[in-house]
Amino acid sequence: MPLINVRTSLPALQDGPALLQELSSELASQTGKPEAYVMTLLELGVPMTFAGNHEPCAYVEVKSIGALRPSAMTAAFCELIQARTGIPANRVYISFEDVQASCWGWNGNTFG
Repeated sequence: MPLINVRTSLPALQDGPALLQELSSELASQTGKPEAYVMTLLELGVPMTFAGNHEPCAYVEVKSIGALRPSAMTAAFCELIQARTGIPANRVYISFEDVQASCWGWNGNTFG
């Protein structure tokens, strides 16, 4: 049920699959939920501006049924994204959404 979606203006990454795997592991760790339920997405080449310019930047969405800790997660994900993409933490916005279990579907049912 935890989901992390990273959109970035970078046209390509040297190892996108490795970043997705690291994001998955980190999200499971940060939420305390099994990685078997974690989904990661990476969208490259998204037309974006930040602070009025086109330098590389990223927008990250994190959704989960509870277990969100925005302060700790922001630090962890910014550090990971900067290490893997070179995008500085001050060019990353992260949005957190605590989703009701009844509004999250999987395997033909909802979680609540």
